Amino acid sequence: MIKTNSSLSQVKETIKKMQEQEVDVTLNLGRNKFVSFSGVLKGVYPALFTVTPHDKNFKGKTSYSYSEYMCGRVKLNLSAEN
Repeated sequence: MIKTNSSLSQVKETIKKMQEQEVDVTLNLGRNKFVSFSGVLKGVYPALFTVTPHDKNFKGKTSYSYSEYMCGRVKLNLSAEN
């Protein structure tokens, strides 16, 4: 687990600001495996957040915990299309 300089409340605020916006998601699956997709950050809940992919055939996980974001397993960037 990689420690970050931000607290859980700061991470929640950062993600809440991206709600209902287009985001690019990069997932680190381990062993040098990465998955990238774009979608809309739909739900922001107390324990997790959800991303709805644009690709309807996407069969991956679309809900992530804040700890996955803090550890770097999930990276979110606002899309350039915004």
